[in-house]
Amino acid sequence: MSKIEDPGADALSVTPPKTWAAGLPGVAHAVEYSLGQTSVRRTMLTLLNLNQTKGIDCPGCAWPEPGPKQRHLNEYCENGAKHVNDEATSRRVTADFFRQHPISELGAKSDYWLNQQGRLTEPMVKRPGSDHYEPISWDDALGLLADELRALDSPDEALFYTSGRLNNEAAFLLQLFARAFGTNNLPDCSNMCHESSGAAMQQTLGIGKGSVSLDDIHESDLIFVVGQNPGTNHPRMLSALEETKRNGGQVVAVNPLPEAGLIRFKNPQKARGIVGRGTAIADQFLQIRPGGDLALFKALNRLLLEAEDAAPGTVLDHEFIRAHTTGFEEFAEQARQVSWDEVRAATGLSREEIEQARDRVLASRSVIVCWAMGLTQQKHGVPTIREIVNFLLLRGNIGKPGAGACPVRGHSNVQGDRTMGVWEQMPQSFLDALGREFGFTPPAEHGWDSVDSIRAMLDGRARFFLGVAGNFVRATPDSEATERAMRGCRLTAHISTKLNRSHAVCGEIALILPTLGRSDRDIQSGGEQFVTVEDSMSVVHASRGRLEPASEMLLSEVAILGRLARLTLGADPDIPWEEFEADYGTIRDRISRVVPGFEDFNARVARPGGFALPNPVNKGVFRTPSGKAVFTRNEFEMLSAPEGHLVLQSLRSHDQWNTIPYAPNDRYRGIHNARRVVLVNPVDLDALGLADRAAVDLVSVWHDGVERRARDFRVVAYPTTPGSAAAYYPETNVLVPLDSVADISNTPTSKGIVVRLEPRS
Repeated sequence: MSKIEDPGADALSVTPPKTWAAGLPGVAHAVEYSLGQTSVRRTMLTLLNLNQTKGIDCPGCAWPEPGPKQRHLNEYCENGAKHVNDEATSRRVTADFFRQHPISELGAKSDYWLNQQGRLTEPMVKRPGSDHYEPISWDDALGLLADELRALDSPDEALFYTSGRLNNEAAFLLQLFARAFGTNNLPDCSNMCHESSGAAMQQTLGIGKGSVSLDDIHESDLIFVVGQNPGTNHPRMLSALEETKRNGGQVVAVNPLPEAGLIRFKNPQKARGIVGRGTAIADQFLQIRPGGDLALFKALNRLLLEAEDAAPGTVLDHEFIRAHTTGFEEFAEQARQVSWDEVRAATGLSREEIEQARDRVLASRSVIVCWAMGLTQQKHGVPTIREIVNFLLLRGNIGKPGAGACPVRGHSNVQGDRTMGVWEQMPQSFLDALGREFGFTPPAEHGWDSVDSIRAMLDGRARFFLGVAGNFVRATPDSEATERAMRGCRLTAHISTKLNRSHAVCGEIALILPTLGRSDRDIQSGGEQFVTVEDSMSVVHASRGRLEPASEMLLSEVAILGRLARLTLGADPDIPWEEFEADYGTIRDRISRVVPGFEDFNARVARPGGFALPNPVNKGVFRTPSGKAVFTRNEFEMLSAPEGHLVLQSLRSHDQWNTIPYAPNDRYRGIHNARRVVLVNPVDLDALGLADRAAVDLVSVWHDGVERRARDFRVVAYPTTPGSAAAYYPETNVLVPLDSVADISNTPTSKGIVVRLEPRS
């Protein structure tokens, strides 16, 4: 494995973008990757158990499964199959590996190479001044962490980060440990993806979660898919949209790039997806400029108000507006002032295109708007989502079948982690319940989110970083600043399954703590355990590993956190860490008494398919100060680039999961054997005087005067929206300034960075 490397830029080849997704090629690529990682037997064990009621919840995304009796034998997508078998790999990273590879060498390797080395097998430590990791026992590793925590001048010098891969039980223990230690510093991956969704919906609907179910998707008359690419990021959504279409519903896709899965889907689980043409998904494609979504929904709302003026009582749901909303008059006054010239400039869309979408809305009794990070990672992400809520409220498309708001989470339990309390701003009601249950007073002062945690490390206010799952260094913005921040820590530690770049960006002391994966059997002194997760639509269900662990030295995340907490805080009868490790059901008993909606948790999650958490919005209950849903006035602001510049959005390739590429390809976009590419409209290439395949540096423009440069990219002519460009992350995270964040949510603006393309000599 030591010879695995990404091909260089000269290996780039380009084919025409695909006009359909999945089909037999998707099956073939999933099987090819899986068998390249592990045996036929292990591949069959993972795939036959993936997303089944007594099996493994796919760690790849948070799209919900159908009901227990409606699931296919192969209830997974290409990317889910690749992800679970990437975790189930037979490759191993041992102490010998770390003796052969100094940290300075690992820091120069690609994300692809690091991931391909295999599963971590034993605890490792980097001592002060050393350039190598060396083995350490679990007792010594956890003792070292506990000693460093107790030596801090303040609990707020510690950061406890997690990604959405963590299960509910471990997430609950993580936040309990942090708060019992004395801090709310619980940054997580939500801070960098869907924080804008939570902020906007909390303000307008009183809950930071979506309001739809999978059945609603199937039954909807019209679905807007905005700022997301289901074919790559959550492919099983295409199966749901196929069902929408077969039930007579329509789909409007809103995106700066045409996406293969939203053009046509060939479902490999159906005969028509194998031998037929598949299903055309999008009835209308609005190729919008990055950041133009706020203008689009303001224009749609103006058109709906004007349609009501022309035919009073036939367009708006006046009864719903009167009974369940506030702020309508103020909203409507502003909405009527929308300028079509400004809408055209911001969106790149014609009035006729937007009116066609309006006509689809008028012909629909139920409408859903789905969105992802194309909206949330914009400076005006929160106002944009508030405007989408306005759009839904106008015709009563909240709280009825086939209608509602649907933020689509991209990580398997990112929503569940937040429900369990992993947030730096948990409401006082949660803290009070936690304190009553465990006999202590949790800190009330808000902690630091991910961006503010980086600032705290840079300023020396935070000196201890514990990452539970994830790849913080590569997931965060302003890569050079993030790495400088991490290297300034006294101690950095990562609870991980596989090697990633965060392990090579070390504090003075660094620890790698290897843990069980989602696919591994978890046997504790109380017997075989299962964990739980919450999907994008608030369904909580069990996940049971089926494989023998990669090493006998692995501990579960629950065990690691529980043992560390006990060593740090001392024995406490009110928080029985050892009992929690022995039997995860005892954790769920405590969750049932702390977290609303989890009453009788153990019994309810034992049912096939689990249970849905209650959503008050669907009962007409809005937990806002007024007790009603809130229409908002959202100021119109346009994202624009000066002459000679473009607006860049970062994106995933198809052969990628979060920060980790599985191959140097993006099959659906026709990019092969390279990742350092930038997709630019041919019209813009001509205006910039650049040839297709020219070598360039990407340089972001920001008012602090600091030059942020992503070096050695190849330009590829591509049908992006004129004036915009697209390139893969994490390679482009270096271009996102730490201070370039969404208003209110503090989410990095990775989908709206002004750049210039500087030719390389």
